[in-house]
Amino acid sequence: MLAISIRYIGIVKTDIAQRLSLFIPILASYFIFNESISQLKLIGLSIGFLAIFLTLNKKNDATDEKRRWIFPLIVLLGFGIIDVLFKQIALNKDVPFTTSLFIIFCGAFTISSLISLYSVLIKKTALELKSFFFGILLGIFNFGNILFYLKAHKALANNPSTVFAAMNFGVIIIGSIIGIVVFKEKISKINYIGIALALTAVIIITASQLYAI
Repeated sequence: MLAISIRYIGIVKTDIAQRLSLFIPILASYFIFNESISQLKLIGLSIGFLAIFLTLNKKNDATDEKRRWIFPLIVLLGFGIIDVLFKQIALNKDVPFTTSLFIIFCGAFTISSLISLYSVLIKKTALELKSFFFGILLGIFNFGNILFYLKAHKALANNPSTVFAAMNFGVIIIGSIIGIVVFKEKISKINYIGIALALTAVIIITASQLYAI
């Protein structure tokens, strides 16, 4: 769904839809994980959410884009729920998170293999060698991302919102830059302000964690 959303909506909008999912784990931090959120962190989160909306603000390039809102919506809900589930895995003391991670990726490999077999055997989709190599590269980065994401949740067990927010706002900055530089996506001055605010939010939330304000 992430790939489909990028194809029809663009990398910047899809990335921001993914980061809007931050609403779900932040609410979970307060209501499920019983975290007390400091004033400085609350300011950082507020700036960060404003950054999301400013960065998401973009003129429609496709005439039928309104009909494709379902793709980023699924991305938003999916990543929000996934973030909360990863936090639960990090908190589980009965099973080492490395074991959980191995099981998760084995499951993902099985499901993706079945989808690939369906595409090749039923839909007659041709396999491309470049997809294989890019898939390996993506897998390496994805594995590293999840591994250190879980490590961060274990290290900051009492402050899940810091981990949720730092990753999401950080990816807004990097994802937007890649969309602009590599994929030549056009963004407005408001979008640039949003990126700057996202960086500000990361700094404030980090400061609230370091100084416990």
